[in-house]
Amino acid sequence: MKLKFNSNLKYQKEAVKAVTDLFKGQNSMLSYFTVTGQQGIYGVGNGQGVGNKLDISTEDILKNLRKVQQYHKLALSDSLEKGHLDFNIEMETGTGKTYVYLRTIFELNKLYGFTKFIVVVPSVAIKEGVFKTIQITRDHFKELYDNVIYDSFIYDSSKLEQVRNFAVSSNIQIMIINIDSFNKSFTKGSLDSSKKTNNTNIIHREQDKLNGYKPIELIAETNPIVIIDEPQSVMGGKGEEAISYLNPLCTLRYSATHKEIQNLVYKLDSVEAFEQHLVKGIEVAGFESLDYHNKAYIKLISVKNNKNKITAQLEIDANVKGSIKRKKITVHDGDDLSEVKLTNRDIYNGYTVDEIYCGEGNEYVSFTPKDLILKIGQSVGDVDDLTLKRAQIRKTIEEHFDKELILNKRGIKVLSLFFIDKVANYRQYDKDGNPIKGPYARIFEEEYKKVIKKPKYSTLYNDIDLTLKAEEVHNGYFSVDKKGKVKDSHETKKGKLRANKDDESTFNLIMRDKEKLLSFDSPLKFIFSHSALREGWDNPNVFQICTLNETSSTMKKRQEIGRGLRLCVNQEGERIHDDSINILTVMANESYEDFAKSLQSEMEEETGIKFGVIDEYAFAHISMENNKGEVKPIDKQGSLELFNHFKLKNYINGRGKVQDALKVAVNKGTVDVPEKYASIKNQIVEVLSSRTKKLPIKNADKKRKVKVNKRVFLSDDFKEFWDKIKHKTSYSVDFNTDELVDNCSSALSEELDVKKPKLIYTKTGLTIDASGVNVNEDGKIPSSVVYTEEEEVALPDIITFLQNETYLTRKTIVNVLIESKTLNQFKRNPQEYMEESLKIIKREMNKLLVDGIKYTELDDYYSQELFTNDELFGYLEKNMIESERSVYDYVVYDSDVEKEFAENLERDPEVLIYTKLPGWFKINTPIGGYNPDWAILLNDDGQKKMYFVIETKGNTDSSSLRPTESAKIKCGRKHFAALKSGVKYDVADSYKKFKTNCV
Repeated sequence: MKLKFNSNLKYQKEAVKAVTDLFKGQNSMLSYFTVTGQQGIYGVGNGQGVGNKLDISTEDILKNLRKVQQYHKLALSDSLEKGHLDFNIEMETGTGKTYVYLRTIFELNKLYGFTKFIVVVPSVAIKEGVFKTIQITRDHFKELYDNVIYDSFIYDSSKLEQVRNFAVSSNIQIMIINIDSFNKSFTKGSLDSSKKTNNTNIIHREQDKLNGYKPIELIAETNPIVIIDEPQSVMGGKGEEAISYLNPLCTLRYSATHKEIQNLVYKLDSVEAFEQHLVKGIEVAGFESLDYHNKAYIKLISVKNNKNKITAQLEIDANVKGSIKRKKITVHDGDDLSEVKLTNRDIYNGYTVDEIYCGEGNEYVSFTPKDLILKIGQSVGDVDDLTLKRAQIRKTIEEHFDKELILNKRGIKVLSLFFIDKVANYRQYDKDGNPIKGPYARIFEEEYKKVIKKPKYSTLYNDIDLTLKAEEVHNGYFSVDKKGKVKDSHETKKGKLRANKDDESTFNLIMRDKEKLLSFDSPLKFIFSHSALREGWDNPNVFQICTLNETSSTMKKRQEIGRGLRLCVNQEGERIHDDSINILTVMANESYEDFAKSLQSEMEEETGIKFGVIDEYAFAHISMENNKGEVKPIDKQGSLELFNHFKLKNYINGRGKVQDALKVAVNKGTVDVPEKYASIKNQIVEVLSSRTKKLPIKNADKKRKVKVNKRVFLSDDFKEFWDKIKHKTSYSVDFNTDELVDNCSSALSEELDVKKPKLIYTKTGLTIDASGVNVNEDGKIPSSVVYTEEEEVALPDIITFLQNETYLTRKTIVNVLIESKTLNQFKRNPQEYMEESLKIIKREMNKLLVDGIKYTELDDYYSQELFTNDELFGYLEKNMIESERSVYDYVVYDSDVEKEFAENLERDPEVLIYTKLPGWFKINTPIGGYNPDWAILLNDDGQKKMYFVIETKGNTDSSSLRPTESAKIKCGRKHFAALKSGVKYDVADSYKKFKTNCV
């Protein structure tokens, strides 16, 4: 098959035009220089070199630049340094960046006659990718540009005739060169051109074959236009200096993740690419362990050396009030993980932090005396690593087949990509050097054979040899050493790829097989590769990406998804624009929420996008008419003026973060702008709207601070009422132990149903817009169990655990467990058994405690003055109503039942005064503090006053209430009975029920 290219994509044409418009006014002309050489070498004697020539001024280019920036709504550049024409083009991965800059080459030649172009790349992978794109677009560009003659080549120091041809040819010349090929490794002043040392790249040495020329000198004479692919990787170290050796007419820097912006002329960021459907949508399939708390779980998140204070952040399973909660803690050398302040779990006995090592690339934490060493991202005590990998591989195969059922009919081949961090996990060698399958290859084939047998996939594969088929459909792309064995690609400590000659074979193969992989004629569908493949390679028909990491991965989320974001193609090589099928499934070894959070953080860090943030110069591109009648951009000064105005209006904070007030103003169309900018208000609001989150919000205009209603608060009626309910009480309890054992054992027997630990699989879509990376809850599929733990674990001391949590005697606890006859469930999942049995025992204890509780009034009480200290806020029409009879001027409610109750209290003529009891008004109970809802004073027929404390519930049926709610209500009754003040305590699910009970 052959890929087809669409020459009419608007965003690509605009990206090309943004660059070509920089040179408006330039005449089509070339410069010439003399090239001397010995007759016979490369078949050429003396000759005439041909170079690019610029005949417009820097001032003219600056004017053009500002017009381009204004059109694309970008911050305007103030100046250009003469001789340093550097321009940035930002394009999201998968939108055709390479195609765009290649087409820009042909447009610059067509419009202005420029012929010399150099594409500088950071790695072998990108170099091969660019060269492949030039090859497969040759017919496309020939047709588009009237069979224009052009040459392209990858710089090779052993083929210097290509450099001479680059210099002397009058046709378009495209040289692709790796930055390492001409980045000098010597220090300034140390170069002696007469010495042919290995410290200098060949390109910087005088060459006899070039009659004493250095190759770099011939290249520099041509004054080439230099295109830098992924400048954030190229320009590090001495990259800037290296580029200057090329003597560029200008540099065009293309990337999705610029670290530095010189002069931005075009921007298509992640948000715009997703909103315009220019790349695949993303769904994340996450894996989470459930109830895996029977082992000492430890995961190293990070290490930190701050002013010689070395710490590590760990994720652990801590005992929080009897339940196990996964949380992050900070530890130092010598910390014992079993301590109460860290985990409060005996299972961590023996895990003491021995050493925290912060050396870059080798960070770890060791524990003694367990001889355990954890690197960043590595964990112990959770789901077995190979079990998780098996689940990931199986689900990737299933997702692959599910898509094949739909896409095969449309002529679209489905590919899946697995990233691994060790080649040995996929391919190994026996003692004789023969290749054998590694664990991932074996797991893949085992799961493939199981999945393919499902009846629903029978239409895909009929009458096939499953053994043969499994071996044919997957393969690995890895580096090969001199002996022909595959090996890991070499990476630096920071995770950057440093390719060598062994790596060339890897990239040559996978880059040049790009079209072959898209054809149904190739049986290969599942690709395993070392993580180094993250740069430079992608394929439009990758629909699944699965990252199989042993420990931490240097690959980031954006690098992962970038390999599969391109829109897919069919067997005719035609791009398919259909959102329903252009969906990339990422098989993550974490929850989808964590994946979305990490992806957003990376996008903010790498792209400069600040979700929900207004930049100081966000409005600089907007044009308006000045006092002279000229229409000009308001520029940075005007933009900063607007930014400061919006800060004063509390639309944004000092860092530009969008506040609720702006969201409200945008939604209501009431954005306030300075009078001088009234004529461009619509354009200003358009910018503001793009950065406000599309989430439900509360109306700031309706926000109210709750104040004391002095008329009620200072009245004699309220003082008399408060005196009746203000006193605190203490309690004592008495219960029968035998009854407790019977009740607890019966409840355990009837209710306890402990399941084995599980690995849960959940899949959901992600949306990416100006508000952030958000989880699409509507598109989430129900969770499913993909693995159940079968391994037996060491049984913890349940008696001590329950004794510490309940304060019951060991004898009582033993009797409860034995009589319940549930100990057989203890082995299934010890930790869950302990947690669930604790809940049931506490509940039954509370019932007996409450039944046997006795309250006694104390001299201590809640002062009436506490009402004046409250800081309460609410929103009208959301959670508060105005009040005339309450102690407060507004009543803040928590539910519809409370809202209905408050509205009736306001309308009922028999109500004299009332109050929603503040949160500080609490009754002590064995199961925690209890805060009733309402205190009410009624006038009965104008004579008798009736005092009530009311608890409002949606359902007052005791069987419908939670056990703790029911128990607290019982305690409330006994508390007010002990006060002997004539106050009646009641529970009601409606105002009608309350008034009925008053009779």
